[in-house]
Amino acid sequence: MTTLVDYRKARFNYEIMDTYEAGIELSGAEVKSLKKGQGSLDGSHVLIRGGEAYVVNMLVPAYQEKNIPEGYEPRRNRRLLLTKKEIRELATKELAKGLTIVPISIYNKGNLVKVSVAVVRGKKQHDKRASTKDRETAREARRAMLDR
Repeated sequence: MTTLVDYRKARFNYEIMDTYEAGIELSGAEVKSLKKGQGSLDGSHVLIRGGEAYVVNMLVPAYQEKNIPEGYEPRRNRRLLLTKKEIRELATKELAKGLTIVPISIYNKGNLVKVSVAVVRGKKQHDKRASTKDRETAREARRAMLDR
């Protein structure tokens, strides 16, 4: 399992409640672009409309700049491949106050490209400060152990 694109700020900005694994509908050039390490999940989120889930605002640039199909949109909505039961669960969680659904990472699983999707709650500023402080103290403790 190779991680192609990771939304690293998601763990800092959000409190992750629940995660799901989903397939994603991509064209061949988009898969090549993601395997090349291009793409970004910054500012993207998941919408559920008409019994289907879509990733909105995910950037997948063209694989070859000079060989772009006519009308290619790098930030188009891309459909997630989930079961009906998972879509119903996500829809009920999406309606809950303060919760949103965010893609966390895109990775390979065999020959398939998968997306890790999480139900999250936004952190307050003081929570972000506390997580930064915890991370720094853990780092200092590791350094102290290595210096011994």
